[in-house]
Amino acid sequence: MVKINWDEYKEYKKYSAKNDNFTILLDFIKSYYNISNPSDIFEILANDETARMMLDKRKIQDAEGLENFIFKY
Repeated sequence: MVKINWDEYKEYKKYSAKNDNFTILLDFIKSYYNISNPSDIFEILANDETARMMLDKRKIQDAEGLENFIFKY
C-alpha cells in the first residue's frame, strides 16, 4: 500500500501551474508513484485522511467516480 508523501507533494505543488489542490494531488500521484489506474489511485486516496476529505468534498465515492472526475478535467 502506497502512502502519500505530503512533504514531496508540497514540493511538487510549488511548481504546478494548477490552482486546485486535488488535481495537483492526482498529477503528483501519477508522476511520483507512476500510477495511472483510477482504481489504484482511489485506493491510495481513500486510505489517507486528508485525501479522503478531498474526495468527500467532490462527492467521489468510488473508483468510477474518480475516473469520471479525471476525464472531466
